[in-house]
Amino acid sequence: MFEAHFQTFEEPEAGVALAARLAALREELARRKLTGFVIPRADQQQNEYVPPSEERLAWLTGFTGSAGFAVVLTREAALFVDGRYTLQAAKQVDAKAWAVESLIDPPPESWVSAHLKAGDRLGFDPWLHTFAAAERLSAACAKAGAELVPVDGNPVDAIWQDRPQPPLAPVAVHSLQHAGVTEAEKLTQIRDEIAKLGADALVLSDSHAVAWTFNIRGADVAHTPLPLSYALVPKDGRPTIFIDHRKLSNLSRDHLEQSADVREPDAMAPTLMALAKSGAAIALDNATAAEALSRLIAGAGGKPVRGSDPIALLKAVKNATEIKGTKTAHLRDAVALARFLAWVDREAPSGKLTEIDAVEALETFRRDTGALKDVSFPTISGTGPNGAIVHYRVTRKSNRRIAPGDLLLIDSGAQYEDGTTDVTRTMAVGEPTGEMRDRFTRVLRGHIAIARAVFPDGTTGAQLDTLARQYLWAAGVDFEHGTGHGVGSYLSVHEGPARISKLGTTPLKRGMILSNEPGYYKTDGFGIRIENLELVVEASIQGAEKPMNAFETLTLAPIDRRLIDVTMLSNDELAWLNAYHARVRAEVRPALDEATGAWLDQATAELKA
Repeated sequence: MFEAHFQTFEEPEAGVALAARLAALREELARRKLTGFVIPRADQQQNEYVPPSEERLAWLTGFTGSAGFAVVLTREAALFVDGRYTLQAAKQVDAKAWAVESLIDPPPESWVSAHLKAGDRLGFDPWLHTFAAAERLSAACAKAGAELVPVDGNPVDAIWQDRPQPPLAPVAVHSLQHAGVTEAEKLTQIRDEIAKLGADALVLSDSHAVAWTFNIRGADVAHTPLPLSYALVPKDGRPTIFIDHRKLSNLSRDHLEQSADVREPDAMAPTLMALAKSGAAIALDNATAAEALSRLIAGAGGKPVRGSDPIALLKAVKNATEIKGTKTAHLRDAVALARFLAWVDREAPSGKLTEIDAVEALETFRRDTGALKDVSFPTISGTGPNGAIVHYRVTRKSNRRIAPGDLLLIDSGAQYEDGTTDVTRTMAVGEPTGEMRDRFTRVLRGHIAIARAVFPDGTTGAQLDTLARQYLWAAGVDFEHGTGHGVGSYLSVHEGPARISKLGTTPLKRGMILSNEPGYYKTDGFGIRIENLELVVEASIQGAEKPMNAFETLTLAPIDRRLIDVTMLSNDELAWLNAYHARVRAEVRPALDEATGAWLDQATAELKA
């Protein structure tokens, strides 16, 4: 009945093959007279999702998470992951071959400086590291008396015999009906920003920026509608887009040529060098521009101007058309979610459903809308102890039955042409324990605190992050991930520069969309997360002495009432929850069949103190 078109559940490769690959890499490094090599989980543009041809870290180590970093030395090797992936990495890599270390505190550079010796030569691929990352590695090597050596040709590629070909998905025009603003208007905004930077041109090293600027989309990577590409926008004159022409139809080529010259990717280096030879100041994005670009510009006599990509902030503030589109997308998604949640409630108590069954069912309900382009990330479907793995990805080996007494955590999202969604719900199967209800209610209170927040214009995500954690902290617990990330408009589900986290330093602006997703994870027990997307809007406060902002909730899905300890909620929190559920019922029920509508009535019924 149900099937997944956009997700697979295959196992990581066996340890024997991985051991042989590690040995082969060490042989290749010895041939190049290198003591070691660093392997980031990255492509040339630092994309979150990378094409199969760029999955070097997974191919070498077996670790399939979306963030990681490895260092291979002659006799030892380490994999670095953040708190989301600690449990996953321990299960996927060979502990005899790899030490699993922190990606954040301490950072990999600390390990590098401690394990290298004077005279060692650590190789790195300058196309896979930003300038800042390369600078940190260079300092770590220098501390040990070693040398950081740029390689010409990645040694992993040299031993990866069956490496997939780069993707060639067709480019599609993102119509004005969905984009809301023309390419010409966007280029005017961008040129204003280039002038502010004191630069002569800006390199668009982020494919998201190229897609947004020129109103195109693609399918070169999973789950994000990206056409992998670069662009060069001069302060004066015509931009140039560097993209494989095999991706372009007559329609998409004509669309691009209305506002830019279109050239093959191998034309980028000579084009940049020609501009740099005139002494031009060329702006590069710290977050996505490869160190190789910086070296190329400086080597040709130009001035690399490193800083934040101004397009990231322009893109993050959604226009009226994008806001209207995302609301339509969320309502459509809500209907699929209601059908799914009702189905889980009906079928899970039998004990016959599995985590994979849930993934396949949810994707099927979304495909039934007739508008689904892709899931916005692989669905996280974790029950029991698997739910405690923050970014758990079910495989056929790990697939667990959903048993009475378990919690089921489902974190999922969809890509529609008019908007991108991301939602997490935690459901009780059977009777939850008192501990489950206590932790769930604390997470819910933090979620409500963010949703109800009113804050001065210019407030950052770091200033709000504590609101989501306060009730967990009161019980001596916390969660090891950010409270919220930015979300694109039919682009990346994880979009910068704004976020709600301890590290969120970008001021939140009206029109930004962010997630609100506090959680709690009991290792080997259960996981809880409640996630809605929020739109930053103006707050209307009588007598306010400065501009104030608030959040408007976009996601429309019931929050499991069975997991809520009402005695822990304040009157204001209870009022918010009941009002939210009343809104879900009013907006979603008219599009449901009678049986699902009746389930929604019960799932959103008013709670009383």
